[in-house]
Amino acid sequence: MLKITTTSVTAPPPHISPSPSTTTTQKNLLNYINRRHLLTALSISFTASHLSIPIADARGLFQMPPPRLTNQYYLVRAGESEFESLGIINTNPVAKTSVDSGLSEKGKKQIVKAALQLKEMGACDTGCWIWPSITQRAYQTAEIIAAVNKISRSYIVPEYSFLDARGLGAYEGKNLEAVSEVYASDTISPRNKPPPIDDGTPNESVADVFVRVTQLMSILETQYSEETIIIVSPDSDNLTILQAGLVGLDLRRHRDLSFAPGEVRFVDISSIPTYKQPASAIYKCRNPPICT
Repeated sequence: MLKITTTSVTAPPPHISPSPSTTTTQKNLLNYINRRHLLTALSISFTASHLSIPIADARGLFQMPPPRLTNQYYLVRAGESEFESLGIINTNPVAKTSVDSGLSEKGKKQIVKAALQLKEMGACDTGCWIWPSITQRAYQTAEIIAAVNKISRSYIVPEYSFLDARGLGAYEGKNLEAVSEVYASDTISPRNKPPPIDDGTPNESVADVFVRVTQLMSILETQYSEETIIIVSPDSDNLTILQAGLVGLDLRRHRDLSFAPGEVRFVDISSIPTYKQPASAIYKCRNPPICT
């Protein structure tokens, strides 16, 4: 929405009679303001009626699903973490930079493989930017990708909040298998949240994560143009919800697009990878997160 801010003109106090010069100055100023507003209104009217693209499609006003992308994107899930190797759910952002949130030995091997896959795909042949979550395992993943693809560390841009692992509330610390209950709830409504907990772990719905990843894409599409960007997430949900939004998949079915630790995927907003096609052909959502 366009907002026009007017300049206020303070009238003289009632007990002081304005001098002729003061009155003339105020009239001139008011006439100038009115002319400015008229020209602005005419300019807005002309622009809106002659632009061939909707206002919402302008750069910086990012919509899901987007009509096009300015940049090329690769999505990478970080390798297995130490917590995941123990089968424990760990989504509390307080612990995201701890050593226990780092890559396990298996996770490091997964990311070497992912980095080589990106090299084979030519992701960084002409340069690339790597945007990892500041979460330990995601940042370590970014460092390995950069090293293998000979990208300077100065092209690693840590993301401090939009790519945090989805907060699973009261499931924090439980066995990884319990996350299936969260996904069962997701299929009912993207607004369903896991039960809350008082240890600082967020309890985020699919819609909550959708807002975060949309904000991230808005930043990337505004900040860069015709660049290659590798997004590194500590978990699968950020990426599945992001990809569902980009291709217009019903967000309740984001789990259909699940990423394994260390998985790499090129973003094509016109289609879903063949091996991740939903069972039903009816899957589109043109106004996420409202997909009914």
